[in-house]
Amino acid sequence: MFKFFSESFENLKNAVSNTAKNLVGSVTQTVEAEEEFSEFVLDDMEDLLISADLGVNYASELVDKLRNQSKVKPSEIRQYLKSEFSKTLQGAGNPELQFSDNDLNIYFIAGVNGAGKTTLIAKLAYKFKQEGKKVLIAAGDTFRAAAEEQLNIWSNRAGADIVRRDKADPASVVYEAIQKAKNENYDVILVDTAGRLQNKFNLMEELSKIKGVIDKNAPENLRECMLVIDANTGQNGLQQAKVFLEAINITSVALTKLDGSAKGAIVLAIAKEMKLPVKLIGVGEKMEDLKSFNPEDFINALFEE
Repeated sequence: MFKFFSESFENLKNAVSNTAKNLVGSVTQTVEAEEEFSEFVLDDMEDLLISADLGVNYASELVDKLRNQSKVKPSEIRQYLKSEFSKTLQGAGNPELQFSDNDLNIYFIAGVNGAGKTTLIAKLAYKFKQEGKKVLIAAGDTFRAAAEEQLNIWSNRAGADIVRRDKADPASVVYEAIQKAKNENYDVILVDTAGRLQNKFNLMEELSKIKGVIDKNAPENLRECMLVIDANTGQNGLQQAKVFLEAINITSVALTKLDGSAKGAIVLAIAKEMKLPVKLIGVGEKMEDLKSFNPEDFINALFEE
């Protein structure tokens, strides 16, 4: 249904060019010309994969598979990595954003402050509006007045409606949004949430309470619990994911600021470690720069010379 979300391959290639150099280019330049996989070569390869933000465990696993085997030669390292990365993304689950026509669709959006939640919600609202959907935003980050005001401005730009109550209990705002959406036949609710990791306990309590309101009042309408991660955070993004997984049942990831980042390998690390599919990627600042994530295109863009 989301034809509007598609990304041209050339644009995607440009967006991941720094990641491709950092992840694929560095490894192939080091390994390809070697005669065999010596311990020295394998150690170098592992260090490069780790420094490219693939994660220690995943990097070690990829290198360990090359020890004491004769099928894969150093000259075939590109094809080996491409195949392994493809399997990893396939194993993370369906990359398509869940949506049900002629029904209310709720998207619970979580992530640390600064990850790009507010702009992602605005762009997602814009996308749904372009598809002719009636969209309501629930401003659940009620304790930061600036966050609510920013969301208000973005929602106006996107043409979406908003439910906001300064300093109110976030769960009550979400409850009000659900009632309004049901009474007025909305297609989509986008739920914004706080992301203050400084006080992990309070944050998790708040998120759990909001999730409880959705579970009680519209359990069959919850399509995604989506974690927003800034691509530039690299491995820190994994640590963030673990905190949010404790609080709510995250189903997918949106990766913002992928354009220009050299740390896009976090896509693979999340898929491997958390078994979570990336569903949306941000590749620029314009409203149109939020795109569906296509694993096959992403892999091809990384490896195209």
